[in-house]
Amino acid sequence: MSSTLQLARDLIGRRSVTPEDAGCQALMAERLAAIGFHIEHMPFGEVSNLWARRGTTGPLLCLAGHTDVVPSGPLDQWTSDPFSPTVRDGRLYGRGAADMKGSLAAMVTAVESFVAEHPDHRGSIAFLITSDEEGPSVNGTVKVVERLQARGEQIDYALVGEPSCRERLGDTIKNGRRGSLSGRLTVHGKQGHVAYPQLAKNPFHASVQTLSALCSEIWDAGNEHFPPTSFQIANLNMGTGAENVIPGRLEAQFNLRFSTELTPEAIKTRIEQILDTGGFDYEIAWRLSGNPFLTPAGELVEAARAAILAVTGVQTELSTAGGTSDGRFIAPTGAQVLELGPLNATIHQIDECVNIEELEQLSRIYARILGHLLLEG
Repeated sequence: MSSTLQLARDLIGRRSVTPEDAGCQALMAERLAAIGFHIEHMPFGEVSNLWARRGTTGPLLCLAGHTDVVPSGPLDQWTSDPFSPTVRDGRLYGRGAADMKGSLAAMVTAVESFVAEHPDHRGSIAFLITSDEEGPSVNGTVKVVERLQARGEQIDYALVGEPSCRERLGDTIKNGRRGSLSGRLTVHGKQGHVAYPQLAKNPFHASVQTLSALCSEIWDAGNEHFPPTSFQIANLNMGTGAENVIPGRLEAQFNLRFSTELTPEAIKTRIEQILDTGGFDYEIAWRLSGNPFLTPAGELVEAARAAILAVTGVQTELSTAGGTSDGRFIAPTGAQVLELGPLNATIHQIDECVNIEELEQLSRIYARILGHLLLEG
């Protein structure tokens, strides 16, 4: 069994459902310390974070990821126990195999191989690992980055191991992500009997045209890197459970995945202007998960492209599609940020898995990226 496969199995076997780490970071830290990394554990609240660095000079290449996983879902629907890693038909099955314990294993073994061959490489290598990526993401990467900035540590390149590929390893790398802004809208009406609507005020009737206007609004046209901004209602709740009662309140949760053409402030202003035209009583609360970021073609993108081509023969494509990642917390520091990991076809699903051969290739790709950035130039 290869070192990468064994480490991936060891990590998957730890039941690290967010925000639990379940000893994953300690396992990684032990291996990194053995090859000269300075280890710092940075817990915030119930979240475990690891910052490990080898070297003191620039450039600093950070390998970033998370040890927490989403819940397994119904155990009886899994072919094998999600926390008992199982190999079948050339694939490794288990919760976190693709998202993203497989990537973490490949990162560690890539660095072990690289350091063994190049112990005097230039610059520094770091790992930034959290157990808060699948959760609220408030005590994880964002807090570590704040501490690093406070003491003057600057990340030049960040390689995030999120599952990025569609059909085969290396076909897609993420060089940016859309921003994510959520709103919770409360529309106040007046409860009453359905037979006496003149004595009540139905919050749905009062707001439905305005909600429809929000759904049909064209926010922007996107640009060459991002698709147009999308507005989606995620939850709509009202009613008392009785068929003869007009409810007194409606609650709607919505989300916008927005491009670099917009700012959160501009979105809020436009939405509140549209709501104000409805003439109903409302309250709104906002939550910004992250701003959009983009890493244009440069040293990190070219290093990844060259490494993928050398290992797999694949010409990779750049993409900003998908959800958010912790790269959104690193990019504002000025770092070049790129996401490269295995296929995303089974993430968060029953029988999540990763192709073992591609896992080995991923380790070699990471090692080549290290070489491009820390041996050349």
